[in-house]
Amino acid sequence: MDNSSLERLVQRAEVVLERLEQVLPQPMQQPDWGASVAFRYRRRHAGFAGQTGMLEAVRHVATIALDDLQEIDGQKERLVRNTEQFVRGRPANNVLLTGARGTGKSSLIRACLNAYADQGLRLIEVDKGDLVDLPDIVDLVAARQERFIVYCDDLSFDEGESGYKALKSMLDGSVAASTPNVLIYATSNRRHLLPEYMNDNLSYTHTPDGEVHPGEVIEEKVSLSERFGLWISFYPFSQEEYLVIVRQWLHALGVPDAEAAAAEPEALVWALERGSRSGRVAYQFARDVAGRITP
Repeated sequence: MDNSSLERLVQRAEVVLERLEQVLPQPMQQPDWGASVAFRYRRRHAGFAGQTGMLEAVRHVATIALDDLQEIDGQKERLVRNTEQFVRGRPANNVLLTGARGTGKSSLIRACLNAYADQGLRLIEVDKGDLVDLPDIVDLVAARQERFIVYCDDLSFDEGESGYKALKSMLDGSVAASTPNVLIYATSNRRHLLPEYMNDNLSYTHTPDGEVHPGEVIEEKVSLSERFGLWISFYPFSQEEYLVIVRQWLHALGVPDAEAAAAEPEALVWALERGSRSGRVAYQFARDVAGRITP
């Protein structure tokens, strides 16, 4: 083979290698960390390489503040304390926020981000279907100076979902324990994150001394939530608590006091129609009122 033929063969091989590199799975790339304080993890189709993950900056982060959240002072105090410990480099816990819908679980996490972003706190939102990629996300941020909350909203699992075992492994410390700049904050309407059925109770056993012990089915369903170091529970609001939240949001949206007071009966009807006296419903009502009276 002469030199020209060899050179053409090398050039063709280089072209083939370049094309092959384009379809092979690529390592996750560092995002522009200065673009935002919050990021979303997303998978993108990458041809023959299947799917590849990336972090996208959230351009418009909700501006909710801790003072905007009313009637959850106990829950607020516990999450703020844990977050402050984390930001200061002290020991802190992964957190599971559970309870009634619309009571401020997700808003409280976002408010903590806004309160501590200037101290290096960052948030990465991950859908439950992408939790299998948690090790890759943690590896990406492990060497950075910022503190990262991996945020899973409305978390629950059906039997056999792959993300369940990935999260369980993470909470056990296989990765998170060696990366002190990462915590997991999750919200859920289910305290144990898995569906519970009546026949699960059949797995309970009774010992000769009269004690009752849960069977393997119950133990498995409790085991994931137990791996969160801190549980924070949220409860439905009373009528007066709901009205306090309505007043706060009306004030925050610039509704004059007289109009706000006159709107309270309507706020109760609004909640009755939706079957919920939640903070979310109160906020939606306040926006409706503010939109109607704004010139």
